[in-house]
Amino acid sequence: MSRDLKRILYVEDEASIRTIAVTVLEAVGGLTVIACSSGKEALAAAPGANADLILLDVMMPEMDGPATLAALRAIPQTAQTPVIFMTAKIQAGEILHYKRLGALDVVGKPFDPMTLSAQLGEIWRRSVA
Repeated sequence: MSRDLKRILYVEDEASIRTIAVTVLEAVGGLTVIACSSGKEALAAAPGANADLILLDVMMPEMDGPATLAALRAIPQTAQTPVIFMTAKIQAGEILHYKRLGALDVVGKPFDPMTLSAQLGEIWRRSVA
C-alpha cells in the first residue's frame, strides 16, 4: 500500500451527493473516481476498477455498506483494498464498529466538498505509514 492514492471506487446511492463528491475528488484531488450507485453496481465494477481505495456509503437500500464490504472482500481484486466508510452516524461506538469491520476510518456526512480529497489523502497517508 506504499503507493500514491490515484483511483477510488466510490459507492453512494444519493445522486446529488455522488455528483458533488466525484466532481471535487476529480477536480480538486486529481483522482480518478469510479462511481457506483449501489452495492450491487460496485460488486460488478470492482474487479476491473483497479482501485487504490474504496469509499463506501453506509446506509444504502438493498445492500448497505457493511454488506457491500463483506461481498467486496470475497472478490480477489478487492479482498485487500482499503475502505473508508461515509456516514452521518459518527458516534464513537459506530466508528469503532466500522473500524472493526475493516475500515481505515470514517468520513462524516455532511462532508466539506473542498476538503474531502485532503481528508481522504490524510487517512491514506496514515494507513501507509
